[in-house]
Amino acid sequence: MKNAQFDVVNLGALISDISSGATPKVDEDYYTDSSGIPFLRVQNVVDEGIDLSDAKFITREVHNGMLKRSQLKKDDLVFTITGRIGSVAVVPDNFEGNINQHSVRFQLKTHVANNAINPRYVAVFLNLSLGQSLAIREVTGGTRPALDYKALYSLRIILPPTNIQNHIVSIMRSAYRQKKQKEQEANTLLDSIDDYMPKALGIERPQEKENSIENRVFTAMLSEVSGRRFDPEMYYQVYSLHTKLYPMEKFQNCVLINPPLSFHGYELDTSITFVPMEKVSAEYGEADLSLCKTIAGAKGYTRFRNNDLIWAKITPCMENGKSAVVDNLNEGIGCGSTEFHVFRALEKINIHYIHALLRLKSLREHAVLHFTGSAGQQRVSSEFFKELIIPKPPIEKQTEIAEYIANARNRAKQLQQEAGTVVEQAKERVERMLLAEA
Repeated sequence: MKNAQFDVVNLGALISDISSGATPKVDEDYYTDSSGIPFLRVQNVVDEGIDLSDAKFITREVHNGMLKRSQLKKDDLVFTITGRIGSVAVVPDNFEGNINQHSVRFQLKTHVANNAINPRYVAVFLNLSLGQSLAIREVTGGTRPALDYKALYSLRIILPPTNIQNHIVSIMRSAYRQKKQKEQEANTLLDSIDDYMPKALGIERPQEKENSIENRVFTAMLSEVSGRRFDPEMYYQVYSLHTKLYPMEKFQNCVLINPPLSFHGYELDTSITFVPMEKVSAEYGEADLSLCKTIAGAKGYTRFRNNDLIWAKITPCMENGKSAVVDNLNEGIGCGSTEFHVFRALEKINIHYIHALLRLKSLREHAVLHFTGSAGQQRVSSEFFKELIIPKPPIEKQTEIAEYIANARNRAKQLQQEAGTVVEQAKERVERMLLAEA
């Protein structure tokens, strides 16, 4: 950092107190529900601060006993030292929490050489590309990379005067506020799709039954349960997409379900598109088509062609909404995970309309009741779709609905991209300030 225009110090010169965490055994009575103390893992430490969306919780006894030395205090910095190395968050006011062994917590001195230290500035610096590159440079270990205390203490920090530290913190706070606002707008748009579609189709959703003794006692015809599951949840709430606006049709009369597809006539070394499950977005319902396999390597995989809909059938991918209409495939064909159902539109059916229907949260929740298989390997069988009845509006209405939803998803994606850009531009601005670049 020869071109830094401010003082450069070792992080160790700023630290007044430091400790690392530990992980209690899962099979012991150390964990509890969200009424307990947040127990931070690497994924909970992000640029914006502490993210509790996927947090574990420990009992107060563990927090005050076994893990007392790693209790988090106001203005502590939490620094990840394994996994996603170098992510830093500041502990906010009135927060009570603890950390595992993949992070350390440290308190900073209030002043160094008459210069007041803003812990939020130090976190900002360490989360910059500049700070991240310094952390990665100090990593040790081959198969399990980590940052030890010696390396942590030796990290170099650009330390401007306090007023500039505070200004930089203000820049990043503004960027994170804008990011959060854009992400909220994107999520609102995506959530609105589940409200739009039933209204556009005039679907009459039955009211939820009151959870009373009278309503929990009900009967079902033997013909309804013969050869099917016997659990009462399957029959308690009847799921329906019924509408008076348009004719209703069996799903299997609208699409081909898992149609066969022959690769006969292609050379074995022909490159075709390959779509593993991880390349399908649950959030946007689209697939990354960048991977390829040869025809020879496609044996045993699910096959599909342009304009087919692939739909995850296994838990938790199904519940999460992993599905996509695939197009622009290499050679017009592809293969992918064996955990996909494939649907191909018949005449006067827009496959994107079918996709929108199958992404309805209510439909996916209903599909869970039709899971077969053992825990952890449960799937929705094709029988579910053979019984499904859906609205079949004119093709023009199907296209109108599909285009509206596509536009909403594209706008949501644009907002998410803008959210990331706002933060990256702010970080670049801060780095220019620190390095005296124009």
